[in-house]
Amino acid sequence: MTQKAGAPTPNPIRDELMSPQQVQGEYGFTAQTLANWRWMGIGPDYIKTSPGRSGRIKYRRSTIEAWLTAQTINTTGGAA
Repeated sequence: MTQKAGAPTPNPIRDELMSPQQVQGEYGFTAQTLANWRWMGIGPDYIKTSPGRSGRIKYRRSTIEAWLTAQTINTTGGAA
């Protein structure tokens, strides 16, 4: 099966929006750790659905995966 020119490429990563609790369940980072990372300006990018303290936080699955890839350290046996 061939793909037509200009057609979007299928993405194997489901790009769903995840709550901090869902991220915790799938990746093991607690909701509090994610909140600390947001406050410090580190960690994966996130979406805030409304302004203020009560705005809901969501993470794209693809953003979490890309952030984890960026954090991966390649150990080639050399000195760090």
